[in-house]
Amino acid sequence: MKDQTPDSLRYPIGHHNAAQVIDDEKLSQHIHAIAELPTLLRDAVDGLTKEQLDTPYRPGGWTVRQVIHHLPDSHLNGYTRQKLALTEDKPTIRTYDEVAWAELHDGKFGAPEFSLMLLDALHKRWVLLLLSLTPEQLERKFIHPLTGEFTIRQHIGLYAWHGAHHLAHITELKKRMGW
Repeated sequence: MKDQTPDSLRYPIGHHNAAQVIDDEKLSQHIHAIAELPTLLRDAVDGLTKEQLDTPYRPGGWTVRQVIHHLPDSHLNGYTRQKLALTEDKPTIRTYDEVAWAELHDGKFGAPEFSLMLLDALHKRWVLLLLSLTPEQLERKFIHPLTGEFTIRQHIGLYAWHGAHHLAHITELKKRMGW
């Protein structure tokens, strides 16, 4: 059995590598991962009971339900940030408190189906946009006030990782719990 240190529970696929080079082949893989996430997430949570949905993926972590709701919250922000970079000259984007959002009533108690439908529609639209981008558009930038400059190409890699990261929270919990 793999080591279950707190870091391995928090980052089951490892930390995001912001320094990775994202060539065209890797970019295509990342876009494919973004396209597949809604189906993979739906499959991962299909049939879970209320008690299972309300189980934290690690001590002190969000519940499965909160993770499900967090994904469209975060990915809507990511999609918007990329659209801002495409339509404005190196905009400084606004941050949000993802932990506080996860604690709001809809994140703690909302039906997962609402967020699964939202994520599906968002990712269909997002992938349509991503597949249309020119090499020049992929290099457009925005500024994150806490982490600095991102190109759209880099940001696509971040969000491919982000989806896989949270999907692994759920799938690893299911393995550990024998669900």
